[in-house]
Amino acid sequence: MTDFTIEPTVWIALPDGTRLAAQIWRPAGHGQFPAVLEFLPYRRRDGTAPRDDSTYPAYARAGILGIRVDSRGNGDSEGVFDDEYSPQELADIYDVIAWIAAQPWSNGSVGMMGISWGGFNGLQVAAMQPPALKAVISIASTADRYTDDIHYKGGCLLSANVSWAGTMLSYASRPPDPEVVGNRWAEIWRDRLDAEPMLLETWLRHQRRDAYWQHGSIREDWDAIQCPVWVIAGWSDGYRNCPSTLAHNLAAPVKATVGPWVHKYPHFAYPHPRIDYLGHSIDWWHQWLSGAARGIEDWPDYQAYMIESARPQPWTERYDGRWVGTEWPREEAPVALTLGADGRLGSEAAGPITIATPQHCGTAAGEYFTLAPNADLPADQRMDDALSVWWQSEPLDAPMDLLGRAVLTSQVAIDKPQGNLVARLVDVHPDGTSALIARGVLNLCHRNSHAEPEPMAPGVAVPVRLELDEMGYRVRAGHRLRLALSTAYWPLILPSPEAVVAEIAAGPDAHIALPVVTGLAEIDLPEPQDPAPLAAHPEREAGHMTRKVEQDLTHGRVRYTLDDDSGLIENPHHGMQWRETRKEVWEIDPADPEGAWGQLDFTTLRQRGGWHTRTRSEIHISCQPDHYQVAASVTAWHGAEELHRKTWSFSVPRDHM
Repeated sequence: MTDFTIEPTVWIALPDGTRLAAQIWRPAGHGQFPAVLEFLPYRRRDGTAPRDDSTYPAYARAGILGIRVDSRGNGDSEGVFDDEYSPQELADIYDVIAWIAAQPWSNGSVGMMGISWGGFNGLQVAAMQPPALKAVISIASTADRYTDDIHYKGGCLLSANVSWAGTMLSYASRPPDPEVVGNRWAEIWRDRLDAEPMLLETWLRHQRRDAYWQHGSIREDWDAIQCPVWVIAGWSDGYRNCPSTLAHNLAAPVKATVGPWVHKYPHFAYPHPRIDYLGHSIDWWHQWLSGAARGIEDWPDYQAYMIESARPQPWTERYDGRWVGTEWPREEAPVALTLGADGRLGSEAAGPITIATPQHCGTAAGEYFTLAPNADLPADQRMDDALSVWWQSEPLDAPMDLLGRAVLTSQVAIDKPQGNLVARLVDVHPDGTSALIARGVLNLCHRNSHAEPEPMAPGVAVPVRLELDEMGYRVRAGHRLRLALSTAYWPLILPSPEAVVAEIAAGPDAHIALPVVTGLAEIDLPEPQDPAPLAAHPEREAGHMTRKVEQDLTHGRVRYTLDDDSGLIENPHHGMQWRETRKEVWEIDPADPEGAWGQLDFTTLRQRGGWHTRTRSEIHISCQPDHYQVAASVTAWHGAEELHRKTWSFSVPRDHM
């Protein structure tokens, strides 16, 4: 095992003169090495430092350079931030790759790696085909920025769109480190704050799948990606569809893995089991960046963990199940179950079924973007099932393996021009416990096109096809399958302009096609030897997280609250201390969506010795019948002195939303 060196700050000059700050983990010796780049706005010296300190030393010891770059206007890098995955960001990455390949310590081959933001931009830059980029590992990402990201889902506006805008308003407001940039830190910080964009306004003004969302969506040209891609996701996360999507569509070499995880790297994610991601990724990089045969071609095309009849609980340490491997194209034989008018799955009984959902259905949904195996995950579905219309099977005589995407088809009418339809597939245990397997949401105005939505004609039934998210799940014998339908799913998706009554034509023409598979080959994916791979960064003050649902019976309102405090963390290498808090409140009238609102409050703290900075970002959004009304602000303090305050107030018309 070789030793390595760390260069905490290396400046990379871009063609326009802007300098980006990077940290490099360099293998020992004076040779030329393959390099792996991770390019993020999340700050290398505090935000991602614990995971970087765990990952890149392992790479350096294996003879692979690790390079973590703060994106323009973030961390210690110069310039100002404009938007996620903007043309400027992608151009910067292209130039950084060329810079890496030209260094005397580089063998000329570069890989890109990342989760979420870094998983997105890795795929997007691969589609630009920089000559030195030879392979990508993309975790928790998407091929379609509109309908399979944190913004819109099935044409429905996700509350995560709003909270993510608040998160980025907070993240982009953080100052650079005076130890790195010197006395110019306050000037650089003011420039960032003055230029900080209100991304929620941008995202709300693009409610259709237009050119804004097509940019960076690799599904626009599958053939543009020519380098090998390993794409990874977790069943406990909202980003679970990309592995199968890429496996189906990329012509370049692709391997896909989906585990039971939340939105984390798979060597330290929950729920268990984890995989030896570091060992597998080192093999991946050496095969594609060094030309060393590591047997990657022998991996199954698609590796999936089949969760076995999960039980919702406050903390989920591990899911029962097994790893399976399949090749592409995979033979599939969907099993279609009809939605009978008598409420039974598989019944041929015909007749209309009315769905009139209270607006607070959905409080058991969990988060779209999951960071911990606690209340981020869906709760027992009986809370939402009680507010929905559902169909249920008889107890299963034998286990049923589901791997793929279920599809609901039926004739649907609503009594308003706009409305949403939500489908949830649920595993009902013998004792009544109900676990969410997969869900799908559809804005009915988007039933034919996300680019050109059209209103529904009230009272007129139309054919509807609703695709649920990818699943990998075994339903045990003796359990029942339940399909629940609703016209509301709050607060995961923001409500339609008016309360909607839907009618579905139950019977032979209404069915759900289930991705039932048989004969899956079990495979062995060992867990990492280190049960606690993250580098230890001391917690100086404890954090906390709470979620509550409160129903005001006097005033007829339901409130969903979230309070998340990271605690005060210190980087042991340079003493920077940081804390980030997130508070959200969502409120709605169960009988009427007009005036439903959300309030988000984010604070960030950075301090060392006598240097103390804090920012607070706030967003308030209310849902009116014809528009969204937004007020927002960001305030920055150095010590007790308020240095900056910026406010926004705007309304955005609802466009078939």
